[in-house]
Amino acid sequence: MSIGGTNDRKTLIDLIRNRIDEDTFEGKYEASVRKRVLFILLILTLSVVLFFVAIALGAVDIPLIDVLKAFGHRLLPGVVGAPSQDYYSDFIFKGRMPRMFLVILTGFSLGVAGMIMQGLLRNPLVSPFTLGVSTAASFGAAIAIVFGTTAIGVTLSGTIDLGIMYLEMGNILKILFAFAFAMVSIVLILLLSRGKNTSRSMVILSGVVISYLFQAGIMASKYFADDAQLREITLWIMGSMTGATWGTILILFPIVLLCGIFLFKTSVDINALSAGDDVASSLGVNVQSLRKKGLIVCTLMTAACLAFTGVIGFIGLMAPHICRMIIGNDSRYLMPAAGLMGVLILSVSDLFCRLIIRPGELPVGIVLYITGGIFFIWLIANKKWSQRI
Repeated sequence: MSIGGTNDRKTLIDLIRNRIDEDTFEGKYEASVRKRVLFILLILTLSVVLFFVAIALGAVDIPLIDVLKAFGHRLLPGVVGAPSQDYYSDFIFKGRMPRMFLVILTGFSLGVAGMIMQGLLRNPLVSPFTLGVSTAASFGAAIAIVFGTTAIGVTLSGTIDLGIMYLEMGNILKILFAFAFAMVSIVLILLLSRGKNTSRSMVILSGVVISYLFQAGIMASKYFADDAQLREITLWIMGSMTGATWGTILILFPIVLLCGIFLFKTSVDINALSAGDDVASSLGVNVQSLRKKGLIVCTLMTAACLAFTGVIGFIGLMAPHICRMIIGNDSRYLMPAAGLMGVLILSVSDLFCRLIIRPGELPVGIVLYITGGIFFIWLIANKKWSQRI
């Protein structure tokens, strides 16, 4: 009986290919890569869908068809008609789009920074929030609110035209002080943990100590604040996207883009670092330099966003954990996945805050604290994942 026909050979080749896909190391690796890429594409698709949903919903709901018409009319005015209501375009392009871009930049920054910090320090509980960056930014904003508008006995007030946006002097000082103190926090951490033989635990412990010191400063600022200032400090610490403008986006976008590119280039070194400092050093990685540069760049990226939004907590912890459960620890895929997951989490939280008590809105920090707490209670209760923490 002949078995050498073309159909038989094709079937044999297919069987070999299937066996390779199932049983060999190369096949398993390719399957894992496909899984990771598909997961990233899924999060990206959900984020895009949620972007349009968030633009359509709010204190005033806009039909989705009118949202699409507004974009089409702006791009092809002679082909696509205008939305059914004239004010829809102002709502979309002057209010909701800048807000959603701020959500995207902030969520991406916090997700990526949390993942990179966890990889650099090989600790799954590290993030800008737990290392004290958020607390330092809060202290800077509190100082600006209580003392910043008065200098040398002269009250600073008025509005400054920066070309791309108008800002009140008080808001400028809050942004600058929050950013500056956030950067000061990482400098202090690196100074406290400097030395060739400094352990990762020392870096984390230094962050905790710095966080406590800045927390004491926040409490002192609240003590000296009047009722209006106390309310402003409290609202800033809760976090909000209400201050979004196109000028804000123009400032933040290049910072996030450049920092993201730098951090992505370090992903291979972070993979080597996951095997231990000694192994990474033997592979040619300058461990101390990598940690120092990575922590500084992560802080720069998150400090820039937090200076405009206030404290946004738990995203830097939740996003990397969720992605790590699904696609593993390869930083080349985990970094973009964590960034997009941060966008998704913050988008859902911000949309919920805008809809729950509309026409008002809740500070997004309230929802994130509740969500983050529930998530980590579940994580600890789950034996499979609690053993990894």
